[in-house]
Amino acid sequence: MTVEENAVSNQEARYSITSNISYIYQVYCSYILVYRNVDKRDDFMNAEFLQKSLTELTRKYYKPVAGWFNINEENGIDVVVTNDKFNDPPFATQTLNMSYDEAMEQVRASNDQLFVPHGPLPFIEPDNQNIPMVLVKMSYLESNEAAVMGITYHHSLMDGSAFWLFMYNWANLAAQMATQDKNPHIEYTIPCPPSFGVPSLSHLHDPSAKFDHTEYTIVDSSDCSRVFKPGTDTIKENILHISIEGQHKLRDMAKEYNVSFTAIICAVIWKEMSRIRVDARPSSKTLPSLFTCAVNPRASLGLSPLLCASPVVNLATTKTLGELAEMDLEDVAKLVLQTITKGTSAYVCSSMDFLVTQRAKEIEDEKLGRDGKKVMLAYVRPAPAKCTISSSRNFPIYQTDFGFGSPEYVRPPYLPFDGCMRIWPTPQSKGNGLTNKEAPLEVYLSLPDYVDLSKSSLLRPFVTAVDDSDIKDIS
Repeated sequence: MTVEENAVSNQEARYSITSNISYIYQVYCSYILVYRNVDKRDDFMNAEFLQKSLTELTRKYYKPVAGWFNINEENGIDVVVTNDKFNDPPFATQTLNMSYDEAMEQVRASNDQLFVPHGPLPFIEPDNQNIPMVLVKMSYLESNEAAVMGITYHHSLMDGSAFWLFMYNWANLAAQMATQDKNPHIEYTIPCPPSFGVPSLSHLHDPSAKFDHTEYTIVDSSDCSRVFKPGTDTIKENILHISIEGQHKLRDMAKEYNVSFTAIICAVIWKEMSRIRVDARPSSKTLPSLFTCAVNPRASLGLSPLLCASPVVNLATTKTLGELAEMDLEDVAKLVLQTITKGTSAYVCSSMDFLVTQRAKEIEDEKLGRDGKKVMLAYVRPAPAKCTISSSRNFPIYQTDFGFGSPEYVRPPYLPFDGCMRIWPTPQSKGNGLTNKEAPLEVYLSLPDYVDLSKSSLLRPFVTAVDDSDIKDIS
């Protein structure tokens, strides 16, 4: 849903997703939000009310969410929006005979089969274009103690930043609509009206700048995948709890090394999990470890933070496990910072050019019916070791109050693939508006079961490990 809007008629508009980065993210992403009904209200998170407000939001403010993917005559992919026909988000409900504690246990275990709506395959192909952009599933406990929202969205339409603004806008609109009986003449507004269509970035291109885009890899079309491919190791999820005091210590280290807070978190974990791997399997020290970090380039490109699109760039670098184990933490932190900050406007434009050029070759191969090469994200492909970072700590995740209170807990998806790491806010970070107050953070980290983070002396002073049921100090 990017680049410019093409007005075909008064009834239709198109947004291209193959003229930039968006098309490569042909996956569905899901989250689980738990809302506790403290006052035991009978109308708590009422499904009819939620669906009505979602329809109002998508048809009035987020029309592409009520649109369709479409493969055009040039084999490019568009999002098509019409004024008289809507692809409204599917909305399902169920009632569960379980207590609040039992439900929370299932949520913390990331039971997506129970709570998350599942749509069709997310790959946009000639016989799979009429697919939903967003799906919702509400689960209500018979005890009326809580309601659980499972929500899924298509990543080619929105990245994490755009999605949580969508959720924030939906919650605010719903809260307004809840007051309609008291004030029937209220005019609804949303706090962060989105924009659509990435404008031309030609003025940011630097033809003299040459970059090695290691965040992508070119493979045979039969080997191309948009989703993670599992390796051979058994993967275990680790949940790390970083207290406010621990964050202060990390920030002091970041200041000492002249790096960012995110860079020091990534560096500590990338270095330590590499060292533990080498200690557990000495023969692995010569194996490469691919570090990638998802970066939102809106600021570097001069784009509105309210742009509803998926322009994420995954910046990458590689070191061997042995090198990382032996490097000083300061050097690892500076390498991470160098990787994260290389996403300048010239780099991002070059990344887009790389994808657009490759996509044109793929389209030509498809037209001629021949097998060819396709581009895929490097971190998706199996590798000896990976550290794949995304940070959601500044998103308004715990500001999604539909008029019944903020969520008690929001669960990111469990990704059972080596090195997947998510930096995540906690319920204490509600803050005001879009601003999170100072609060603990969680890090969700998937690693082979032989990588025991409790053996890290570097993590021990400021990180608390979280198991499935409680928090325990690993120091």
